[in-house]
Amino acid sequence: MIPEKSTLLKNLRDLLWKHRHLFQQRRVYERALLFALGEIMSLGRHTTTQIIRSIGYEQADWSAWYRLFSHKRFNYEEASRIIFAETLRHVAPTAWYVVAVDGTQVPRSSRKMEGAHWLHNPLSPVFKRGIHVAQRWFHGSWLLPVDQSGYTRAIPLYFHPAFTAKAQPRYGTVQTEWQGALAFVRWLQTALAEHGRPEQRILMVGDGRYDTMPLWRDLPDGVVLLARSAKNRVLWRLPPADARSNRLYGARAPRPQEIWRQRTGWQALEIKVRGRTRHLQTKVEGPFLRQGAPHRPLFLIVVRGKHRKGRRRRRPLPFWVNAVWRAGRWQLPLPVDQLLMAAWQRWEIEVAHRELKTNFGLGEKQNWNPKAAVLSVQWSAWLYAVMLLAAWRTWQLNHGPPVTTRWWRGSKRWSFNTMREAYRAALWESRQSSPLTLDDWLIGEDWTFDPLQTSQTMRQAALVACRP
Repeated sequence: MIPEKSTLLKNLRDLLWKHRHLFQQRRVYERALLFALGEIMSLGRHTTTQIIRSIGYEQADWSAWYRLFSHKRFNYEEASRIIFAETLRHVAPTAWYVVAVDGTQVPRSSRKMEGAHWLHNPLSPVFKRGIHVAQRWFHGSWLLPVDQSGYTRAIPLYFHPAFTAKAQPRYGTVQTEWQGALAFVRWLQTALAEHGRPEQRILMVGDGRYDTMPLWRDLPDGVVLLARSAKNRVLWRLPPADARSNRLYGARAPRPQEIWRQRTGWQALEIKVRGRTRHLQTKVEGPFLRQGAPHRPLFLIVVRGKHRKGRRRRRPLPFWVNAVWRAGRWQLPLPVDQLLMAAWQRWEIEVAHRELKTNFGLGEKQNWNPKAAVLSVQWSAWLYAVMLLAAWRTWQLNHGPPVTTRWWRGSKRWSFNTMREAYRAALWESRQSSPLTLDDWLIGEDWTFDPLQTSQTMRQAALVACRP
């Protein structure tokens, strides 16, 4: 039986209970709960077969577990809205809702799978790029409020297909990454309006792939985009006030690489990121206009490391952020230090991709059904978000579970492996994550399966998890 004394499991149970209405039948909901527990306890690959084995159902009929995805008995769209609603508890209506966006790939074994086609292999060396068969996805995450030590995490909210047209998908969406970002912010604004926050401001942080003219041109009002820029962008100044009404651009402005070569105009700035104080130099120029988006003034923020004796300074990095009209002139939407902090914390979405793929088996489920090939990936992203949110409500960011090893005291911020170890220890009532400790969790119950009678132990676990 799942121990009631665990605060971590209580928070997990509360989040899972809020998804109860997504399932039409109670037995489907219980099967989904057991599948989620199997994801946590699985020590090997996160295939459907291995997950079924981890909860002791390998001798039963396995077809019902696959139908969880092939028949779309899990509604990811509604589940993501529930997770979004839970995040609003931690964001004030007057604060900025900070999100990070990025694209990722899920390797596949065959081009016959839904949305799979030839893509550039990110694991290949830069000097000799290779290709592999994979699905392309768009990922939008909410960034947790940064604590005093400069730590945060990315909670997946929107994990949707961004398949290529050559893949010829039947159920997935054909779109580019910037189109996925545009759909994501519109989804956010709709969800905010449904919760009585139509005026909530959104800060979206992305890499250089989102520095595209269509995205700047169609960016909704109330959304601020902070994106990495290239060094050779062509810039224009605003047209003078006495210019003709049909004039859209002013004089030609220097390129970003010409701006950061200037010796004057730099300001010192210190921000604390991940427990370390970063000494930076920043330069803000603008507003500028880009060819193709004349009605979207942008500020250029150039940041570089402070020069220290004996150390080589890193090459400056340029960022774009759209300006806001305030007090009769164009201004930065946020102070420079807050914008650079958000730009630095965008890396957390890359950390989420690494944890999902290497530690949580994203895309490992052997689902050849076209619907299941999409929904099984979204399931993993959703469960990852639920586990992270429950763990954050339990420990915050830097007060994780105590480490039992004598040779290591633990990191400043708990890792995904530490979190999953804590889940297993709470389920098994033990600090060891070994299959041999299953007897501790079973509390002397017989671990034999009768096809005519559901395992009483797992049944009790599901019923306990069903309670609000």
